Amino acid sequence: MSSSLQGKHIVLGITGSIAAYKAAVLARLLIKCGAEVQIVITPAGKEFITPITLSAITSKPVISEFFSNRDGTWNSHVDLGLWADAMLVAPATAATIGKMAHGIADNMLVTTYLSARAQVFVAPAMDLDMFAHPSTTDNLEILRKRGNLIIEPASGELASHLVGKGRMEEPEKIVAVLEAFFNKKQILSGKRILITAGPTYEKIDPVRFIGNYSTGKMGVAIANELYRRGAQVDLVLGPSVEIPEEGINTVRVESAEEMLAACRKVVSWCHAAVFTAAVADYRPAERSDSKIKREQKGDMELLLKRNPDIAATLGQEKHEGQFFMGFSLETDRGLTEAKRKLEVKNFDAIVLNTLQDAGAGFGGNTNKVTLIDRSGLEDSFPLKSKTEVAADLADYLVRKLQ
Repeated sequence: MSSSLQGKHIVLGITGSIAAYKAAVLARLLIKCGAEVQIVITPAGKEFITPITLSAITSKPVISEFFSNRDGTWNSHVDLGLWADAMLVAPATAATIGKMAHGIADNMLVTTYLSARAQVFVAPAMDLDMFAHPSTTDNLEILRKRGNLIIEPASGELASHLVGKGRMEEPEKIVAVLEAFFNKKQILSGKRILITAGPTYEKIDPVRFIGNYSTGKMGVAIANELYRRGAQVDLVLGPSVEIPEEGINTVRVESAEEMLAACRKVVSWCHAAVFTAAVADYRPAERSDSKIKREQKGDMELLLKRNPDIAATLGQEKHEGQFFMGFSLETDRGLTEAKRKLEVKNFDAIVLNTLQDAGAGFGGNTNKVTLIDRSGLEDSFPLKSKTEVAADLADYLVRKLQ
C-alpha cells in the first residue's frame, strides 16, 4: 500500500539533544515511505550525530551553516521553506523551541522555520524538569497557537495539551503522525467551501463606523484547516489583521452589503458554507461624505437601518445538496437561541459559543463551543485553542460532505 508520504518533501531539523541518534532512524523511515528528506542540523546537533551518517541516509548534503564554503556560495533558507511540504524538528531542545517561539534566527534551522510555509511538527526532547518549566510550556503554547503540531510521547498522537515526560516520541510513531496528516490533508479535495469571517464596519462618516469586537480569528482558523485538507476555500473576510494561508481565495470587504454581494458571487458553486462573520445588524441610514464636526451640533441622533441577514438570506436560497453551518454568539439563553437560528436561517448545523464561558468569544486565542445539528446532535467541547476548534469542526464537515 502506498504511503501518503510518497513524493513529499520533508525538512528534518535536528538539534543538540541526546535523542539526536533517533533522527537517523527517523530519516530512514521517512525515506522508506517515499519521502525526500533534507536535513538541517544545528551546530550543537553535530556534537551528537555526524552529518556524514545523516548524508549517507538521505543521499543529500546535510545543511548546517548559512555559507557552505568560503567561495561565496550559501544555503537559502527561503528556498528550503518553499520546497518543504512539511518541516519536522526532531529532536527539539528547549533552547530551539524558545528560539522558534520568539523568532531568534541565529542558525540555519530557525531561519528555515521562519521561512517555512508548510505545516511544522515539533517533537520535544529534554529532561522532565526542563520540559515542565514554565518557560518551556509557555514557548510550546506559543508554537501550538501558531498552528505548529506538537508530537509528544504522552499519547503518540498530535498532543492537544502540554503534558508528557519530555522524552522524544519514537520515530515510528512520529512517521505515523505525518502519514495521518497527509492522509487527512486531501480528504476534501474537489469540495468548494465558502467561509465568512471577521466583523463588518458600517460607516457613519469617513472616520467613524458602527462595528463589533470580532477579530476573524475563528473564521480564518477554519478556512486554513479546510484548505489544508484539500478544499477549495473562498474566504469573505471583513476588517481583520488575520492573514489566511496562501492559496485561499480571499475577498476583503468592509460592510454587510459588500459581504453579501461577495458571497453571492460564489455560494451557488459551493458544496458547503460556514458563516462565522459577526455581521453588524444595523447601518446608518445616511452616511456623511465628510467628517462630522463636534462643533456643528450638540447631541447627535443617528438613524439606523437594518442590514441584510447574510446567513439567513443565503440559507433561504440554499439548493439541494449544500451544507450550511452557522455560528451563534450569545450572552444568555444560548441553546434556545441557537436552536431557533438553526431553524429560521435554514442551517444544517450551528456552533454556539457564549460570553458567559471564560476564554470564549471575540479576540482571544481560545474558544468553547457546542455543536448542534438537525439530527439531534448536541456536542459540547471543552475550552480549546481556536486552531483545535477549527480541526474539530473540520472533522465534522468531512463526515457530512463525504
